[in-house]
Amino acid sequence: MLRYGTWTSPVTLDRLVEGVVGLSFPLATPRHVYWTEARPSEGGRQVLVRLPVGGREPEDVIPPGFSARTTVHEYGGLCVALGHDPARGDTVYFTNHADQRVYRVTPGGVPVPLTPEAPAPRALRFAAPVLTRDGRHLLAVRERHFHPDPASAVVNDVVVVAADGAREPTPLLSGHDFYSSVAIAPDGRRVCWLSWDHPNMPWDGTELWEAELEIDADGACVHEPRLVAGGPSESVTQPKYAPDGTLHYVSDRSGWWNLYAAVPEGAGRALAPMEAELGVPDFVLGSSSYALLASGSVLATWRQGGLDHVGVLRPGSDAFSAADCGFTYVSQLTAAQDGSCAVAVAGSASSPPSVICIRLSEPGGIAVEVLRRSRADVVHASYLSAPEPLDFPTEGGEVAHALYYAPTNPDCAAPEGELPPLIVSVHGGPTSAAVPVLDYSIQFWTSRGFALVDVNYRGSTGYGRAYRERLRGQWGVVDLADCVHAARHLVGEGRADGHRLLVHGRSAGGYTVLCAATFTDVFAAGASYYGVADAVVLAEETHKFESHYMDGLFGPWPETAEVYRERSPASHAELLQTPLIVFQGLDDEVVPPAQAEILVAALRENGVPHAYLAYEGEQHGFRMAEHIRRAAEAELYFYGRVLGLVPADELQPVEIVHEDRIGARPPSRP
Repeated sequence: MLRYGTWTSPVTLDRLVEGVVGLSFPLATPRHVYWTEARPSEGGRQVLVRLPVGGREPEDVIPPGFSARTTVHEYGGLCVALGHDPARGDTVYFTNHADQRVYRVTPGGVPVPLTPEAPAPRALRFAAPVLTRDGRHLLAVRERHFHPDPASAVVNDVVVVAADGAREPTPLLSGHDFYSSVAIAPDGRRVCWLSWDHPNMPWDGTELWEAELEIDADGACVHEPRLVAGGPSESVTQPKYAPDGTLHYVSDRSGWWNLYAAVPEGAGRALAPMEAELGVPDFVLGSSSYALLASGSVLATWRQGGLDHVGVLRPGSDAFSAADCGFTYVSQLTAAQDGSCAVAVAGSASSPPSVICIRLSEPGGIAVEVLRRSRADVVHASYLSAPEPLDFPTEGGEVAHALYYAPTNPDCAAPEGELPPLIVSVHGGPTSAAVPVLDYSIQFWTSRGFALVDVNYRGSTGYGRAYRERLRGQWGVVDLADCVHAARHLVGEGRADGHRLLVHGRSAGGYTVLCAATFTDVFAAGASYYGVADAVVLAEETHKFESHYMDGLFGPWPETAEVYRERSPASHAELLQTPLIVFQGLDDEVVPPAQAEILVAALRENGVPHAYLAYEGEQHGFRMAEHIRRAAEAELYFYGRVLGLVPADELQPVEIVHEDRIGARPPSRP
């Protein structure tokens, strides 16, 4: 018998990072499937790779020294466009991370820059490029940073980039705070795009515009723009043209992100209404939840009940026909250039995220081919804890949602009557969601005897606009309440030890962790990864994309500054008594290191046991293998010390300030 939290696990620290890549943005030409791989083993470099149709081994498209990654909106997103010529093969266009310039490369060749050097590092950034039908130009979102001015001096527009690099980019669209999702009709005569303005975030309200597109040897211009859909309280996303030229888009005007077809007059035609979400919050550019195929069918993925589903909408039908694809998480579903199939990143509780190809099959089904797994080495399924969708009561008689993972290890058993420690995991965003896919950063804990609940608190996506907007004006209140009630629910059901509750989260989730550590005495310890400690400082210093995000989460700034102060853990430093381990990237421009330093100073002043690990070269989200590994090791060591457990792993110790005070303030039972 081994106590919960001390089990020997095959999900080792090395397995968290070795042979692992992050997969994103699959694209397909008639001959190849492309995608980007984030490689922790290469310092987080994002490599563009391709696989020939019918091939087995992918090849790198860009050489060492280049990384395909944009920092537009700081979060980035799609930064690759493909050109295909039946005679000459593929040409690839991408944004390089180091200088944010757009490059052209023929696979196997040397990248050639198409955009000029910026006057200051990353002062000119480009994202979401689209190749015009004649192949002479790219339309791309551009972001200009006028250093050393603050975020208010950042300008976003859409520009025309010469595919041969002969001319500097010329403006095509301007005047709004933000642009995204540029698409060109199959005949090349029309173009559409999304725009929105402060204080909206793209999941609050966007506008879909369409115009005539005129292209000549010198560039492009638009004529007679018209508003197709959207407004300040309607979120429109993912506009795309079908092979027959019909413009499609996703809108939440019904309360759910559903699929629509544009009509000459009116607000668009709903194609398959349902209480499910085809959209996702556009933190990054280039999200895609549906594919318009050459056959006239639509292949789509939607989230319902906490799980992702895949289905087909065939011509003449008014509903998607669900298809059993074996995956519970599907993202970035994109049609191949010829519309013959679609590619996506997908996974399940027992399979890691993978690049897949989906084709329609008869009668009415789909055929799936796995092209590349994010990890080749998967532990035996008996060690994997499957996510259980959980609905639980919370404040005000409302219901919140979560995914619960039970301690799972066939080699170990706990003493009779012992209950496991519970980790309450808080996703980032905060307008985001926990997703049901095999994640070793979760299995790392459950295979050691920890229970874990991944909370989709009110404000999370995947449950409709009304649920998403429960966070409006209530950040730091309803998310915290739901995390506490999730813990109480599991304690009440006898699935967790109420005296050994832990809480961890990243970014916005880190803020909820700090609120839990400051405003409650429920948790024995917490781990904050680049979390927000002072909302006032964040409101004054954050980047342009999120500079008004908190207007919806707290209230307009600075008119409601008192709310910001009241909800900031840093404003109530005297209440902070929960042991914490704090992680921070020193190059983070979303939540700067000053936020962590404010918190650590308060912990030191209060005599609270804590540890602080800061990493050079890391931005918002850790990408380097050594830092990912060390963070997990340090968090496990810290929990072991606080809970009086001795993990089975040989762990490098962490310096814990005020370690002698561990146990001085036992948590109250929920």
